[in-house]
Parts: sequence; C-alpha cells; structure tokens
Amino acid sequence: MTVPTKLSFLRIALAFLVFSLLMVPGLPAKAAALVCFLIASLTDWLDGWLARRWNQVSSLGALLDPIADKILVLGTFLAFVQLELIPAWMVLVIMVRELLITGVRLFAASRAVVLSAAREGKNKTVSQMLTIAVVLVVILIREYYGAAGVPQAMERHLMDIVLGCMWVTVVLTIVSGASFFWRHRLVLWETVSR
Repeated sequence: MTVPTKLSFLRIALAFLVFSLLMVPGLPAKAAALVCFLIASLTDWLDGWLARRWNQVSSLGALLDPIADKILVLGTFLAFVQLELIPAWMVLVIMVRELLITGVRLFAASRAVVLSAAREGKNKTVSQMLTIAVVLVVILIREYYGAAGVPQAMERHLMDIVLGCMWVTVVLTIVSGASFFWRHRLVLWETVSR
C-alpha cells in the first residue's frame, strides 16, 4: 500500500474522529475536532501531491481519495445540521451534487473513461473546507463563552458569517456541478450510448 493511499485511510479515520468530537461537550473536544479537521484537510492535498511526485498513483488510491473527501466533508456538514448550526437543505444540495458526480465518475471509470476535475471543482472543495473551518471556529467561540452564552449581537454576526460561507459554498457547488456536466456532455453521451 502506497503512502498516499495510507493518507486517504488516515483522512477517513480523522473524519470519524471529528464527528465524534463534535458530539462531546466542552472546549477541549471542539478544539480537538478543529485540529483533526485541519490535519485531515492537509492530507487531502498531501496525498495527491505525493502520488504525483513519487509516481505512486494507484487504482485503489484514485478510488479512495474522493471517497475519503466525501466522508470528511459530507459527514462534517451533517454533524453541523445535527447541531442545528446550518440549514439541512443546503447540505442536501451539496450532498446530491457530490454523490451524483462521484457516481457518474465511477460509472465512466468502469467503462475506461476518465472524467477529469476542473478549476470549478477545486474552488468548490476549497470553499467547503474553509466553510467547515469557519463553522468549527464558531463552535469554539460558543464553547468558550460556555453557559453564559455568546452575547446576542456577537451571535448574530457569527451566524451571518456561517450563513454567508454556506451560501458561497452552495453556489460554487451548483456552478461546479453544472460545469462538470456541460464540459463532459459529449463524453457522457457516448459512454451511456455504449
């Protein structure tokens, strides 16, 4: 097993650790969730970089990398919905796009067709990761204030920031999904027609 593939497995393990820590009350658990998420996000970049640099691109790695990303991002967003921090419908839009495109990519790969990622997809991923980091920081701020609660004016500002980040992420998710299908429309048509 290559080092990049091990990093993908590590990202999956860290993702489940993030979900668990988010459900544990207290500042230390939330701080640990943020640190674990940041490390997991770093492995997302690092495994691809190492695979290219060391020429360790493998079929297992190519399959596992996007799955690890989806588990980390979608699972964390779902945890935020459970904690009533973000609207469920926004996560549903993100989830439908992610699962649909992953399914289409896997179908195409089964027919020996590679559907490459583009800049829009990378922007969407960066947006998702940044949004999750922002929400985790907001959770930390709430935990810091504890039982006294965040001052009302500050709470409004924090939630405005969270919603603003979510809107940017949802828009980029929709744009990248539409762009993906438009860019690959001819290849997809030929693949389905086989």
